[in-house]
Amino acid sequence: MLSPLARTLSSAALLVLFAAGCGGAEPPAPDDPSLPLKVVATTTQVADFARNLGGDRVTVHQLLRPNVDPHDYEPSPADMRAIAEADVLVKNGVGLEKWLDDTIRAAGFDGPVVDASQGVPVRGGDAEEGARDPHIWHNPLNVKTMAATIGRAFAAADPGDAAAYQANLEAYDAKLDALDADIARKIGSIPADRRKLVTNHDAFGYYLDRYKLTFVGSIIPSFDTSAELSAKQVADLVAEIRATGTAAIFSEASLPPKTAEAIGREAGVTVVAGEDALYGDSLGPEGSAGATYLQMEEHNTDTIVNALRGTST
Repeated sequence: MLSPLARTLSSAALLVLFAAGCGGAEPPAPDDPSLPLKVVATTTQVADFARNLGGDRVTVHQLLRPNVDPHDYEPSPADMRAIAEADVLVKNGVGLEKWLDDTIRAAGFDGPVVDASQGVPVRGGDAEEGARDPHIWHNPLNVKTMAATIGRAFAAADPGDAAAYQANLEAYDAKLDALDADIARKIGSIPADRRKLVTNHDAFGYYLDRYKLTFVGSIIPSFDTSAELSAKQVADLVAEIRATGTAAIFSEASLPPKTAEAIGREAGVTVVAGEDALYGDSLGPEGSAGATYLQMEEHNTDTIVNALRGTST
């Protein structure tokens, strides 16, 4: 029996083939230099990087929607068509998109797949252990490496616009450097004994390492949101929060806050949720505080600083 994902892929692949067979006019030549590069990006983050690197020389089809958990995804027929017709496909890597290889095969895509994690120091164990942390974007210095990788791929696919991609990269690098300095300054304003974080799941390791915060624990004790706390783990987390004097628990915009709120009540600490929730696995929708990567990290930082310093937002 086929799994739900396999059935979705099979149906979507048939629709792609049907659409290709029923086309009317001849499509433009893919190497026409007047046409934007057709890019498919898997996650909200790498899609944002691709837009910044490509500017008006690319069109970006983003597979994952804002505030949707990237660990769970089923392709739509529109996604399958976009993949089949793409010039370049960009992924986060580090095993985040476990569904991607099957999706690419079903779509019949044989173009370049850009692993944006190339060159990024990855937290965790070996790939075979399945314990590597895929949330690499929470350190802006990692994003500089990711952006450079994406920029090189665009230049390779579209050499005529290589200078434009390089200029876009340099402009984005400057914004990332400014973001990194701003986050460090704000985190530095938190008293050292209050720089302790409890989150919905273990998504902020790169941020914690970069800005010297202490990880107390997470509601979901895993890089993957499908894991769950046992009753003993809940009790242990409550005890750890009390013992360390942790000031707050931070919920995430893409995850339900109920368990965090229950643990917060048990431990007697504030739970940051709702509009102030952190953006962990996904950017937010257009118009939200996390609509772009730069906005997301500024929002997360301001939320953390305000909660841990005990100041109002």
